[in-house]
Amino acid sequence: MSEEKVDKTIKTIGVLTSGGDAPGMNAAVRAVVRVAISKGLKVVGVHKGYSGLITGDIQELTARDVSEKIQRGGTFLQTARCMEFMEDAGVKRGAEMCRVFGIDGLVVIGGDGSFKGAAKLASLGVNTIGIPGTIDLDIACTDYTIGFDTAVNTAMEAIDKIRDTSTSHERCSIVEVMGRDAGYIALWCGIVNGAEEIIIPEVKPDFDDIVKSVIQNKQRGKQHNLIIVAEGVGGSQELAKRIMDITGIETRVSILGYLQRGGSPTALDRMRASIMGAMAVELLVEGKSNRIVVYKDGAYGDVDIDEGLAMTKTLSSKEYDYSRLLETR
Repeated sequence: MSEEKVDKTIKTIGVLTSGGDAPGMNAAVRAVVRVAISKGLKVVGVHKGYSGLITGDIQELTARDVSEKIQRGGTFLQTARCMEFMEDAGVKRGAEMCRVFGIDGLVVIGGDGSFKGAAKLASLGVNTIGIPGTIDLDIACTDYTIGFDTAVNTAMEAIDKIRDTSTSHERCSIVEVMGRDAGYIALWCGIVNGAEEIIIPEVKPDFDDIVKSVIQNKQRGKQHNLIIVAEGVGGSQELAKRIMDITGIETRVSILGYLQRGGSPTALDRMRASIMGAMAVELLVEGKSNRIVVYKDGAYGDVDIDEGLAMTKTLSSKEYDYSRLLETR
């Protein structure tokens, strides 16, 4: 995407959170605000994502405004999905609002959809930097996304509790975790919670094999079966009925849902979100635009938004293969 030649001098930085909320977004916003102010820049917060940008729901942020925010889940700037921003007219309104409020650089915290909007703004002369924020870990250009670590830990703790009571009643537990198109949360929870089966969008499940496994585990004297299902696969209730009808084993479904989005972010999410927020400001000050801050191969860096969006991410076959070995009884 071509970029208009514009003045790269940064005086005012805007920051917004877009798409689904993720624990650690507040830490990133806090870092943007405090690092920018330390460099003598003005910072404004855009409320409710691109929707707030279009309507001018924008206000100045001080260092005090981001105090006591790093430990909070969600995003105090709030977020929303903006269908209007998918159209050229909406993007042009957003770019015009940046000019009205004197925003020289915009930090966008979100996922692939948010970065598409950032790239469009960059093509209209708005200096933009993206920070990956999504619990799904499904952004191809980075090994880390804000919120994933917290979401996995939240789900892990919940599943441990479900296992306790399910073992007491000799049940089979099916736990559905988030992950519409990506099975990273399910895979991680399956391994760290010691699940007997992991069902993810990337691998076509054999439901007959799963039922057979439950029967064999019962025959071996196993008191409990744990099956982790990514929401993108779905069918948890149907699978539970199938297992009960065939095996006679009481099977319960627990859908963790938005529980995984909330809660105080882990140390990892606070740390990396803070570094990414600081780096976003540095990139804008250096005159860069249309970039995504990434964590790749153990190091922080940045990539072109268009190049990042063109990448495809595949779930580690080695991790999945190991998960199958760990399931072996």
